[in-house]
Parts: sequence; C-alpha cells; structure tokens
Amino acid sequence: MQPRTDEESITMFIRSLYIFIIGVLMVACSQQQQGADSQTAARCLEEAQAAFANDSIRQGETLLRKTIQLAEASEDWHTYYIAYQRLAEALSQSNPEEALRLMKKALAIYEQHPDDERNYVMLLDYAGTYAAQKAYTTEGSYDEALNFIRRAYDIAEKSQMADLMCQTLTSLANIAWARDDYRQALDYAHRANSTATTELRPGTLQVLARSYLSLNMLDSAETVYRQIDPGSDVHLAYIVQSSLANIALRRMGATQVEDSVEEAFEQIEGFYYKALEQKDEYYQETLRQEMENQQLEYRSQMYGRTLLIVIIAAVVILLATVLALRYRIRLQEQEKRQLQQEAEHQKTLLHQANEVVTFLQGFILERTEVLKKLNQSSDSVIYLSPHEWSEIERTLNAIDGNRFAKIREQYPTMQENDIRLCILTRLGLSNRTIGNIYCITVSAVQHRKLKLKKDVFGESNPEITLEQILNSR
Repeated sequence: MQPRTDEESITMFIRSLYIFIIGVLMVACSQQQQGADSQTAARCLEEAQAAFANDSIRQGETLLRKTIQLAEASEDWHTYYIAYQRLAEALSQSNPEEALRLMKKALAIYEQHPDDERNYVMLLDYAGTYAAQKAYTTEGSYDEALNFIRRAYDIAEKSQMADLMCQTLTSLANIAWARDDYRQALDYAHRANSTATTELRPGTLQVLARSYLSLNMLDSAETVYRQIDPGSDVHLAYIVQSSLANIALRRMGATQVEDSVEEAFEQIEGFYYKALEQKDEYYQETLRQEMENQQLEYRSQMYGRTLLIVIIAAVVILLATVLALRYRIRLQEQEKRQLQQEAEHQKTLLHQANEVVTFLQGFILERTEVLKKLNQSSDSVIYLSPHEWSEIERTLNAIDGNRFAKIREQYPTMQENDIRLCILTRLGLSNRTIGNIYCITVSAVQHRKLKLKKDVFGESNPEITLEQILNSR
C-alpha cells in the first residue's frame, strides 16, 4: 500500500470538512423543524388571542383552526372547546349559522369532558346568542336560543354566579327586544342591571336604554344613555351620541331627519370598520415580517456555531448578516412609509367624521323653533321664556357633548345671565341680536363678553375670543 501524498491528504481534509459543515447545517435545520413542531395547542391559542387583540381577524381565525387540530391531537380538551368557542365568536358577525354550529361542537366537547361550570354557562349563553342571531337574520323561531340561555341562567342562578346571571339576563333581554316584546325586554334589562358588575354595566345599560327608546319613553332612555361611560370604545360612543341625537329629534317630531341621522352614523361606522380592515392587513404584514426576522435570527445563531468550526462558514455568516441588515433597512423604510400612509388615512377619516357631526349639529339647530325666533333679522326686542331657554340649552347639550352641563359643573358660581350669554355666543348670534335680547347696545354686549371672559374664565389675552374659549371647553 502506497503512502498518501500531501495533495491527497489536503483533499481528504477538505472533503471531511465539507461533510462536517453539511452535517452541522442539517442538524440545525432539523432542530428548527423540531422547534416548529413542538408548538402546543395552548401556545397557539395565545397567539390567536393576541392576533384578535390587534384586530387581525383573518390571522386569528387561521391560528384558531390550527389550535383545534393541535388540541385534538394532544387530547387537550379544555383548549379544544375554548378554541371552538373563540372561532365561533370570530365568525358570529359574518356567518351566524356557522358560529352556531361551532358552538354546538364546543358544547358537545365540554359535555364529554366537563371541567369548570362557569365555562359551561358561558358556552350555553354564546350558543343562545348565535341561535338568536340566526333567527333574526332568517326570520325564524327563537325557541332554540331561549332554550340555551334559560339553561345557562338556571345554572348561574343555582350557583349564585352574579356576573353570569347578569350576562344571561342581558341575552334574554336582547331576544325579547328582537321579538318586539319591549316590555319583556325592559323587565329582563332591569333585572340584569340590578346584578351588573362594573365591566358589564355599559352593555346592560345599552339594552335598558334601547328598550326605553323602543317604548318611546324618551326621558328614561336619555337618562340611561347619559349614564353610559364609553371610555375608549369608539363604537359605543357613537351609539350613545347617535341615540341622544335621535331622542332630541323625536321630541321635535323630525322623523325624516332622524332617518338621515341614522344613515349618517352608519356611514361613520363604515369608516370605522374600514379602518379596522386596514389595521388587520398592516398587522398581518408586520407579523409576517416578525416571523421572517425570527427565522433570520435563528439562522444567524446556527452560523455563529459553525463559525467556531470553519472559516468558510464564518464568511457565509458575514455575507448573510450584511444581506439581512440591508433587508431590515429596506423593511424599516417600507414600514415607515406604511405608517405615514396609515396616519394620513386615519386623519382623513377623522376629518370626514367631524364634518358629518358638524353638519348634523347645524342641521338640528336650524330646525329648532327657538333658533328660528333668534335669527329674525328685525331690530325689535326678542323675548325668550324660561322654557325656551331650557329647550335651547338641552338641545345644545344633546348634540354638543353636554358642553353647558360641564360648564355649570366646572363654574358653579356662574350667574344664569352669564350662562345664557355663553349659549347665545355658542349659537353664533351677532352682537346686535344679543343686544336685542338683553335690550342693550352692541358695545355693551362686547363689554359683557370681555368681562365674562376675564372674570369667569380667567383669560386676559385680547386675541382669544369668548367663542374660542367655549369651543375649547
């Protein structure tokens, strides 16, 4: 046997080195695949809930379907029925029939593998809600929905679960309202409100106010709507404001205007949901980029290990790092442009919504009998009775976010004449018209405004008008 030459030894070393590098890379790839396969159903459910929290509906639905597969394979029954319930909730608005089918599946899983009785009550309540939605859209019977929710209420009442009693009573009130049984809906809503927690109270008050409004009990409806604190819920804030505006219009008998107001608020809701869709698309793109970044990071770690073995692998890692940095810079620039475009779009939507609200406010005020009286062009003395003053202030509060109610609360020592001067100024009346009401000259009106601005609101800047101060309150 002839001894190996130096050239043959080098060739064997290079071949062994190549085989070793390929083996390391294959191990890295297998570890990466193993890490992907080891995802649990509970972890996948958490990712789905995070997607829904960021308004990424489609991504959330995809993750929930994957959760169902993982939970069934691992026999994680709790996650199994919860995933079905979450998926039904996600589809409830677009497809109530499919949502009801999924909830029945969740109930069947729970009944085969029961755990927490509270979950059973919530599953029954959800099933009843989706059955009611299906009955409402198809004009069918509500018997199935009532059966689910009454079962849920009986269990909650027996175990003294106050929050779930409130939730099921609210569901029963919604079904009664959908069946046009407004008296029954009002009774259920009162019972739900008596057991409502702080978290559930806004929804319970909304059902209560809607029942009053359907019974044409405008004063009671207005009182309840004013008790609702929307917080950061933009959709609930629009519901409250539109309902208060409709109440003001009903008092004036302006039914055609009320239809126009509802149509305008539906357009605003359309803008809102369109913005959510765009946010969903942006979140999915961001999520995809994050997944790619995670893959890049994992590969960089594997290249770092290979760097300790061969110089060739170090060169590959260096090149990959440079490419990754360039790619990330491009991604950051693209994300920055997308954020700017989204901000501009949101600004446009907000401007459109403000224009609609401003138009509606002016439209309502122009049809108020008291304002017609104030807008008379003659120089004769104008007299307003206490009832007329009360009517114009109540109308302004209804369409202007309780502006003067807040002013009265913030400045309790303010005289009634000063309040009325603020009301006339907010209406945009000329100083001459205001003078005709108070039987004083235009210069006297100007003096009273300056005195009110300085003594009450503490504003001494001559360039800031009383109108600007009121608009900022």
